[in-house]
Amino acid sequence: MKEGKTVKDTMVPLQESKRIVSIDILRGLAILGIFLVNMPSFHSPLLYIDGVERWTEGWDRILYRFSDIVAQASFYPLFAFLFGFGAIILAVRCEEKGVSFPSLYMKRLFFLLMLGCIHAFAIWHGDILINYAIFGFAFLLFYKVRGKNLILLGSFFYVIPFAILGSLFLIIGVFDREEMEITTDLTMMKQSLQIYQSGTFTEIISQRALDWYRVNNPFNAIILFLSIFPFFLLGAGVAKQGWLHNPVRYKRQLKAISIVSLILGLSIKVLPYVTVYHFGTIFVQDYFGGPLLTMFYITGITLLAEKTRASRLFQALSYVGRMSMSNYLFQSIVCTSIFYSYGLGLYGTVSYTTGFILLLGVFSVQILLSLLWMKMYRYGPVEYVWRFVTYGKKPIMSRRGLVEKKCK
Repeated sequence: MKEGKTVKDTMVPLQESKRIVSIDILRGLAILGIFLVNMPSFHSPLLYIDGVERWTEGWDRILYRFSDIVAQASFYPLFAFLFGFGAIILAVRCEEKGVSFPSLYMKRLFFLLMLGCIHAFAIWHGDILINYAIFGFAFLLFYKVRGKNLILLGSFFYVIPFAILGSLFLIIGVFDREEMEITTDLTMMKQSLQIYQSGTFTEIISQRALDWYRVNNPFNAIILFLSIFPFFLLGAGVAKQGWLHNPVRYKRQLKAISIVSLILGLSIKVLPYVTVYHFGTIFVQDYFGGPLLTMFYITGITLLAEKTRASRLFQALSYVGRMSMSNYLFQSIVCTSIFYSYGLGLYGTVSYTTGFILLLGVFSVQILLSLLWMKMYRYGPVEYVWRFVTYGKKPIMSRRGLVEKKCK
């Protein structure tokens, strides 16, 4: 985008339908990828153990490593990217309608924060919504920055700290490999198994809080911010540049990014399995290999969405993506009902392969339900409430109601 043009200038001539389809496909892919990463944590105490040591044979070993390579640390950056991307789209629409973007956006963030708290402490500890909401307030300081500068800032904020940490961990691993070994917290592992298998609902709430704090303590919060917020900026910068809105124009660049990110991403993601397996190589695998594959998914899906056959192939994901928040919460509710004591109590008793097959079944149901729902309604149930809270007025929910309003 030339410096003299505004965001609105870039977005106005774009084909709205294609843009929406590609972004919704990416949202649907993110929901699938996050489910793939979350599933073992739904049915086992993965927070306190090493999955490589737990699933060592047969299909368990194959599927765990497959998920680790193609999904781990690649889909929360994608969600963050889309979060920033969507914020800029909202900012442009607010500008067109003369509405204050910060005021509207803060309403969205407060609702997201409330929803995240309910999710984290009443449903499942592995919530990402709280972090996205809190980090979203910091985004308000940057949304007016030019697109290229947002991309540079996001890249700088991400690459520099993690390059330093990654190098440090690898060096330590060379001289003191034992220091970098992955350890198992047997006490917390046994406690998790006992409480989630047979504990009371009150005990489960208490365990959820402990598990949530294990990930979101003050030290980890810094790492989480550095690993998520830069992708808000990158998504916002790409939205302002218009690269995904007009993929035909930027086809050569997108294809180059897709190929390079795939090769580099996979090369880094397999690093712990072809060199030495310790915290240092896993860190590099996650914090560099993961985001590189994120870039591949973004550019690859954007290019494929331009092809009619490929677009039809991925259309099922777009239905899931159009109600991504509802589907994200649906996964947590269904899986905790299956595995926790107040449901079937299967926590800690199923293999990785069984969990993987269950995932495919649940996600297939989500595709079908999303398709049926979106044929009748314009928004998912959670998305509907989110819009109502944001805009302060009742949106038209049914597609028939929208048609009737247009006909009047």
